Amino acid sequence: MYHLKALNIYFWKYRWRLFLGIMFITISNYFGMLAPQMTGFVVDEVQRHLTGNNTTSSRLIDPLVQYAILVFRNLNLNFSSLIMACGLLLLVFALLRGFFMFLMRQTIIVMSRHIEYDQKNEVYAHYQKMDLHFFKVNATGDLMSRMAEDVSRVRMYTGPAIMYLVNLCVLIGISLFFMFSKDPELAMYVLSPLPILAFAMYYVNTYINRKSEKIQAQLSDITTTAQESYSGIRVIKSFGQEKASLKFFDDQSEEYRKSGQALSTMESVYFPAIGLLIGLSTLLTIYIGSVYQLQHKISAGTIAEFVVYINMLTFPVSAIGWVASNIQRAAASQKRLNEFLQTESNIHRPENPEPIEAIDTLAFEHVSFIYPHTGIHAVKKMNFHLKRGQKMAIIGKTGSGKSTVAQLILRMYDPQQGTVAVNGKKLTSLDLNQYRSLIGYVPQDIFLFSDTIRGNINFGSSDDDPQKAIKAAELAVILNEVNTLPEGMDTKIGERGVTLSGGQKQRISIARAIARDSDLLILDDCLSAVDLNTEHLITKNLNLLLENKTAIIITHRIFPGFQFDKILVMEDGKIIEEGTHDQLMAIKGYYFGLANLQKPVEA
Repeated sequence: MYHLKALNIYFWKYRWRLFLGIMFITISNYFGMLAPQMTGFVVDEVQRHLTGNNTTSSRLIDPLVQYAILVFRNLNLNFSSLIMACGLLLLVFALLRGFFMFLMRQTIIVMSRHIEYDQKNEVYAHYQKMDLHFFKVNATGDLMSRMAEDVSRVRMYTGPAIMYLVNLCVLIGISLFFMFSKDPELAMYVLSPLPILAFAMYYVNTYINRKSEKIQAQLSDITTTAQESYSGIRVIKSFGQEKASLKFFDDQSEEYRKSGQALSTMESVYFPAIGLLIGLSTLLTIYIGSVYQLQHKISAGTIAEFVVYINMLTFPVSAIGWVASNIQRAAASQKRLNEFLQTESNIHRPENPEPIEAIDTLAFEHVSFIYPHTGIHAVKKMNFHLKRGQKMAIIGKTGSGKSTVAQLILRMYDPQQGTVAVNGKKLTSLDLNQYRSLIGYVPQDIFLFSDTIRGNINFGSSDDDPQKAIKAAELAVILNEVNTLPEGMDTKIGERGVTLSGGQKQRISIARAIARDSDLLILDDCLSAVDLNTEHLITKNLNLLLENKTAIIITHRIFPGFQFDKILVMEDGKIIEEGTHDQLMAIKGYYFGLANLQKPVEA
């Protein structure tokens, strides 16, 4: 229950709905509790009419019922008219109870839907704030499960469970008041099975809580497996691993089924046990009430009234297990949500960030970075300075730290040592959203959305000018191929661009960065999947586009079409060579050897 305290902020936000809901529950139960007294009165009147004896009537507790009976007596109604009037009054009470139950659901259940909406938005917004490290150590399926399944289970607490719990408390409270007011001794006998019920609830709730946490964790694992299988279906099929993948999923599903079945078995025993205890209370009411009537302590109407009370309590009391189960499941789910919501991003945004309108200079000053989840020392005491309009290439083998430099520039990570400075100011002091809006980035791992080609190119752009997307596609040498598609720029490309080739996806990603019209363009190994002729066309276009812009090209090979102001050669996280093309060729080091290796390919 401790973890559910996080929901108090939502209850306060929708406090009027909650307050009105509780009020409607109380009113509906009040009208419901009038029925047993009317029933007791009618039974006594029938017995009086049949026996002809002046039998003592059941004492009326509620003033509304007392007033109604007084009115009926003042009207001097005969027996059949009196019974008919009482029946109509019972119908009125039932209609009023139903009306307020409708209002009860319209307040509390609707409140739970609002809370579900807010909580999903909160979780999604929190995911958006997290740094890349968070997404590397948490599986996508687990993140999705927490936002979907866990939030839905919490809604069952904020809506139905709260409603039934309040209804149960109000109903039991009103019932106890009327029962003890009518006959305390009989009420004690009738309610004697409740301690057994309380012990059973404690035992079962402990078991349900433990099982619920396990079930939610297993469901998260199943979601992760399914998500990975769908995303990697082409790899699974190409390696003929369909059966192995299915077997792995079946094993996880079987464990989930066993846990769910064990929980269902406990619940299937629990609910009939509650019914048995309620039945025992009814039996005690009839038996002891009959004994008391023979002793002329109570009337037959009192027995009937108590039986109705017990029957009215049957469903709410039997729902105790369901309510307790949902509360425990919600607590387990909220605990999982709290684990993520209380996790803070390693990228701390300043309270009063400095605005940035343009990127004039970019500098690394003794920057070192170690990946926290692997311990890999990716960048070691790196230094460089780049001015507006300059072009810089970062060259090196796979794993040399090139892409990490791009991540540090974008502030996806913060270095453990040293400073990344923009316009002479620490990057950590700047408005991060404003800063990133000035950068066009083509990542090494291309990602396209399940949208149209136009939508992907315009993603992140400040306007939706159709000509802008066309121009960007032309510069990225993809427009001619797009025009051959049935719907052209409005062609849907499927999840992750599954309908496109690797080279086409890379060029659409380049077009997306070009369309943004940014101050700084970072291209991370973005031409690896295109042929040599297309590569020359793209580099020629980029040279014209980037004439007065700053650019950083990250690659493992040399692009002769680019005129770079600076070239950094990296190895094992360090800069081992630095200079222009001519300077590095004169050194005759790594760059010189790489240039000679590429000559036959370019000839």
